[in-house]
Amino acid sequence: MQRASLNHTYSQVWIYLATAFMAAAALSLSACGGGDGGGSSGYTVGGTAAGLGANPVVLQNNGRDNLTVAANGALTFATEVASGSAYNISILTQPTDRICTVRSNSGAMVSSNITSVSLVCINLQGGAIQTQALSLVPTVSTFAGAGGATFNNPISTTTDGTNLYVADTYNHIVRKIVIATGLMTTLAGQSGVTGALDGAGISASFNAPIGITTDGTSLFVSEYDNHKIRRIVIATGMVSSVTGTANTAMAPGAADGAGASASLDRPTGITTDNTNLYVVDRSNQKIRKIVIATGMVSSMTGTANTAMPQGAQDGAATGATFLGPWDITTDGTNLYVPDGNNYKIRKIVIATGMVSSVTGTANTAMARGAQDGPGATATFTEIHGITTDGTNLYATDTLNNKVRKIVIATGVVSSVTGTANAAATSGAADGAGAVASFNEPWGITTDGISLYVADKANNTIRKIQ
Repeated sequence: MQRASLNHTYSQVWIYLATAFMAAAALSLSACGGGDGGGSSGYTVGGTAAGLGANPVVLQNNGRDNLTVAANGALTFATEVASGSAYNISILTQPTDRICTVRSNSGAMVSSNITSVSLVCINLQGGAIQTQALSLVPTVSTFAGAGGATFNNPISTTTDGTNLYVADTYNHIVRKIVIATGLMTTLAGQSGVTGALDGAGISASFNAPIGITTDGTSLFVSEYDNHKIRRIVIATGMVSSVTGTANTAMAPGAADGAGASASLDRPTGITTDNTNLYVVDRSNQKIRKIVIATGMVSSMTGTANTAMPQGAQDGAATGATFLGPWDITTDGTNLYVPDGNNYKIRKIVIATGMVSSVTGTANTAMARGAQDGPGATATFTEIHGITTDGTNLYATDTLNNKVRKIVIATGVVSSVTGTANAAATSGAADGAGAVASFNEPWGITTDGISLYVADKANNTIRKIQ
């Protein structure tokens, strides 16, 4: 009897998204060769899947064979896979507070061959952060927008690990792209039609959706010209208003309070820790917090109910100032904000609201530039997008037409694409990071394996892996 086995070991790359770490399950799959006259034991999945929360993960093989992975124990798919036959393991259901993915999930069972397969679940509500970073070559390719698929200034992206979601800003729609296949559909909104209608999927309308994040069940979208936050239920496409009045564009303002009466002024970036939303209230020069369960809005930085003056002041939240902040991401403990016209990255401690400078000099706007190196002296030219793997930040340096990496622990800045210490020429070339080109890269996100960049002026989504 021939036996094919797939083993996961701890030397395999572990991936952790924004708010980082939960559980990794070691999958040890072995198949007895029914196709070569062997027995009928099927193949077993053994190992530990600790910390999955109250609900298990249900895996499915070849679209028909389900396997529930709970906290511990050896488990068995019911159907035997013979040596030489295909397997394709997908996630059928997962806990609402986790994003789970199966890596190296398909192939053929080959006798005496060992392949790495891993189930990784990220806790959306935070936890201990692991320090192994995203592993990039890097190589740039065009993921979406070439050929028949068209965008009109895509500005931001987010992912649930299976799909990529794009705020296609001036088409006024939200797009969904299946990462495995590249298949793209419109999840919500009417292409080319502006409005503020809530409702089901393509009957709803938006006006310049510009920021997007997910808790794995819903998308949360900031609308630049409707001055409000909308929710899209991923499973149904149903759109509702988190802030402001349903079916209505809101007047700009800075009022805190209940979602229906709260006001924003040109909100841009948005992120979540699965309990709260954190929103860049750009024209108010402050960061706002929205409790998802209640819609209650408060000022994370600055004075309640008040627009803040422009500035670069670090320190206590109430006195901290920004100049053109754009995007926002979180590692579960801190928020990171590209302070666009101060040309630096700021950090906000969620528990205290304390603001500091990750790059650049404290309390000081930086000169524009493209300098790599220590955070205090590194320079940017308008940062618009930011994401994290828990160890590093990745930022789109829009007017330098490149992607930069910032080590969180040290602030050291390097160039993921383009040449170190230099602005890159605009273009649309794929290839190795140093020779690849962008034309105003804007939003950026990661599925734990690759970076996805909204290449705004090229009207494409680019992948870096």
